[in-house]
Amino acid sequence: MKVLLLEDDVILQEIIEEFLVEKGYEVESFFDGEKALDAIGTGSYDLLLLDVNVPNIDGFEILAYLRDIGNTTPAIYITSLADIDALKKGFEVGADDYLKKPFELEELNARIEHIMKIYRLQEEIEFDGMKFIPKAHQIIIGDTTIEMRQKEAQVLEYFIRNSGKIISCDEIIENVWEEEHLPTHATIRTYIKNLRKLLSEKEYFDNIKGEGYRFNIV
Repeated sequence: MKVLLLEDDVILQEIIEEFLVEKGYEVESFFDGEKALDAIGTGSYDLLLLDVNVPNIDGFEILAYLRDIGNTTPAIYITSLADIDALKKGFEVGADDYLKKPFELEELNARIEHIMKIYRLQEEIEFDGMKFIPKAHQIIIGDTTIEMRQKEAQVLEYFIRNSGKIISCDEIIENVWEEEHLPTHATIRTYIKNLRKLLSEKEYFDNIKGEGYRFNIV
């Protein structure tokens, strides 16, 4: 997950960035609000961590502008502003959470995980004119909604997120199933056969003999 961090305290920025990188996040850090806003305009981020009192453009202005232009990237304020008016303003301009300094780094991580879980529940993945809603187990093509079984949706999501990569049956089992309910390779092949039928307008799956399957989105 790619995170934009806006924090003008050099030491705190380094501490937060190092912590998040250790947790597996990709982090781009900025001290200046204007430069952060430019980066958001030209890049793609999964989460914004915004201080308020930063040079040139403050955190409130940044998020208010982003929400006005339709940018819905989840955002958490990390700020020393602790009064109720600042808290209210943070949520009014479109923040998903508001964390007052000083805070424990593990609390920050817990809040990030909670927000991203909520957004994943609402997530839509678009490809080839279709909308795939993993948590609803649905594919929407025009006015038609195709219902799927939960595991079919999970297998398809894994293939989409790893499009172009050769994926073995063992890799699918390891990443999609709980350890106590492991399927056979024949079961995996059945799921892929079912997905081929659901996506019958085009052949998305290549069978790479002796290696696995590759999902292709052109």
